Amino acid sequence: MLASFAHDHDGERLSCVSGGGDDGPGAAATVVLLHGAGLGNKERLLPLLEEFVARGCRGVALDFSGHGESSGELKDLSLRRRFEQAVSVIDASVPADGPLILVGFSMSGQTVADLAGHYGRRVVALGLCAPAVYGAGAWQVPFGEDGGTSRSSEVESGGGRFSEIIRAPDSWRQAPALDVLRGYDGRAVLAVPGTDAVIPPAVTEAVTDALTARAQFTRLEFPDADHMLGLWLREHPADRARFVDAVLVGLGERGWTATRGWVAKQLPAGRSVRESTALRGGWSSQMRRLTLDDGTGLVLRSFVKPFYRRHAPGLLAREASVLTLLAPYEDVPTPELHAVDAAAEHCDHPSLLMSSLPGRVRVDEEDLDRRIDLLARQLARIHAVVPADRPRPYQAWTSPERVRAPRGALWERAVDVIRREPPAYEGCFLHRDFHPGNVLFTGAGDTLRISGVVDWVETSWGPADLDVAHCSTALALLHGEAYGLGFRARYEAHGGRRPADAEEHLYWRLLDALAYSPDAEKLAVPWRELGRADLTPELLGERLTAYVTGLFELYG
Repeated sequence: MLASFAHDHDGERLSCVSGGGDDGPGAAATVVLLHGAGLGNKERLLPLLEEFVARGCRGVALDFSGHGESSGELKDLSLRRRFEQAVSVIDASVPADGPLILVGFSMSGQTVADLAGHYGRRVVALGLCAPAVYGAGAWQVPFGEDGGTSRSSEVESGGGRFSEIIRAPDSWRQAPALDVLRGYDGRAVLAVPGTDAVIPPAVTEAVTDALTARAQFTRLEFPDADHMLGLWLREHPADRARFVDAVLVGLGERGWTATRGWVAKQLPAGRSVRESTALRGGWSSQMRRLTLDDGTGLVLRSFVKPFYRRHAPGLLAREASVLTLLAPYEDVPTPELHAVDAAAEHCDHPSLLMSSLPGRVRVDEEDLDRRIDLLARQLARIHAVVPADRPRPYQAWTSPERVRAPRGALWERAVDVIRREPPAYEGCFLHRDFHPGNVLFTGAGDTLRISGVVDWVETSWGPADLDVAHCSTALALLHGEAYGLGFRARYEAHGGRRPADAEEHLYWRLLDALAYSPDAEKLAVPWRELGRADLTPELLGERLTAYVTGLFELYG
C-alpha cells in the first residue's frame, strides 16, 4: 500500500509517495521513480511503483518542483535542482546505506545518471526509459531562463538559454552522464519505444554504448509505444511486469547470477572466484579478469551490446575454434580456451572463458619504435599460419555508401578509390582486427616482448594488405601519420608477405581508414580509458586527414 507524504527542500514542498519493504526478490532495495519533463508527474508512475512494491521492494516517487502537487514553478527548475531534490528525498526517506534501484523517464535519464554518480555502489540497478542526457553547460541553467516554459512538451524551455544549449548540434555527445553510465557495473535496463519524436536515435545509441561498457545490460523494446513510456507502462500491465522483471534480475549479484553459476561449473574441483576485475580498453565486449582462490587468472568475455549479442554465436564460435587452432603455435601467443557459451544458453550474455595472459596493452609513447617493430614481426608470424580449414572470407567494414567523410576533394577522391572492384589477391590467414589494443606487452627496453595476441572473433581469410592497413590506421591515429605510413616497410622487413603494388595497396589502406571517418570515436573511447586523454575527436580527425593525404602521396 502506498502512502503520501510531503518533503520540504530549499523553499519548496515536494509531493511524494512511498510504500513497501516486506519481502520478495527486491526485499532490501528501494526503487526511486523519477518522472519526465513537461507534464510529467508521479501519478502516472504509481502502477509501476505498486508493481515494484508487490515484488518486495521499498518504493519512493516524487513530483519535482513545478510538477504535479509540488510547489514551485517550472521556470525555476533545473537539472541541478532536480538532482538535489531527489537526493534530499532519498536521504530523508530511504534507509541509510540501503541499496537503490533508480528508474527515470526521459529528462530523468540525466537525473538517474547524476544520482548513480552520487550514490556509487549503493545503486544496484538502473531502469532508463527513453532517457535524455545533456551537456555539462546545461546542468545549472533554469529551464525557463530568458524564455519561460512550455508544459506541452518534454523540453521544459520555450526559447531561453537552456533551450539554446540543448538544441546546439551534438551538445549531448560530451555529456558527463555518459561517463557515469560507462563506469556503472550493476544491472541496467534500457526501455526503448518503437517511435520516439523527442529523443534522437543517436542519443539512445550513445546511452546503449555507455551502459554496455560495464553493466549487466538488457534492452527492452516496446514497438507500439511512443516516447511517453510512463503512460504506456501505466496502461499495459504485461509490459509493466516485463520491465520490472528485467530490472530485478539477479539483483543480489548486480545482475550476473547466471554467468556466475556457469563460470563456477567450469572451474577445477574445489576452486572458486576470489575477485572479479573489469578490464579496460575494449569496445565490442565486456572483459573481466577472474582471480581464483589459488591465484590462477582467467578472463571472461561477454557480449552485451545488442548488435554483438545478435552475432555472438558466430563470433564466439569462431574465436573458440581459432584459439584451439593456435594453441600449438609458440610464436603466436594466445589464451587457452576453457569454455564457451556462444548462444547464452547458460549465461546472462554470450560468453567465452579463457586463460589470462601476462602483460598489458600499451598505447603510450614509451618504447614506441621497439613496440611497432614487434607488432610488425608478430603480424608476419600470424600471416604464416596455415590452417587445415580456411576461416571465412574477410568482410569489408565500410563501403562508399556508408562512409561518413568530411566534405572536400580529398575525401571524395578517397571514396572514389573504394568504389572500384576489390583487387585480386593471394589470400592468407588474417587476424582481421590486429592493432595495439589487441596486443599485450611485457618488459621494457631490451626486455620488451609481446606476451599475447587477443580478440580473434573476426579471424578471416584475405589479403595481408588488409591486416597491414588496419594496424597502420590505428598507429596513425594513436601516434601520428608517420607511424601509420611507415608500418608497411617494417612489416616487409620482418618477413611479412609481399603487399600488393601501389594502386592495389592503396585500395586496402583506404578501405580500412574510411571505416573510421570522420573522427575514429569508436577506437578513441577505449584508448582514452587507457590514459590517452589527448585523443580528442578533433585531434583524431586531423590525424586521419593527414594519414589519408600521406597515402595518396605514397601510393596515389
